[in-house]
Amino acid sequence: QVHLVESGGGLVQAGGSLRLSCAASGSIFGISTMAWYRQAPGKQRELVAILTSGQDSNYADSVKGRFTISRDNAGNTVYLQMNSLKPEDTGVYYCHTEISGRGWSRNYWGQGTQVTVSS
Repeated sequence: QVHLVESGGGLVQAGGSLRLSCAASGSIFGISTMAWYRQAPGKQRELVAILTSGQDSNYADSVKGRFTISRDNAGNTVYLQMNSLKPEDTGVYYCHTEISGRGWSRNYWGQGTQVTVSS
């Protein structure tokens, strides 16, 4: 079992910055990806940024150049640095990880953290 705990959300004015953290604990051997998703009211959950075990990253077009995903040296915590925030970045941000082995994979989600960007 893997537990993901997010922190760092809050209310910020447009143009401001926030840094989200996601700490993973439990059976975290074999992490293949760690990612951030978000869900705005009335919309589907969407991928914001993803980081592979090989440190390759990818971003949604809407956040490229503004958001940066990173991971600590121990590999247990993933961060999302969000700069130049816009009102459309408002939503609940979820941490996600995929853990895989030979012939199997499992997905885990955090409980989410609210980000609100005021205009």
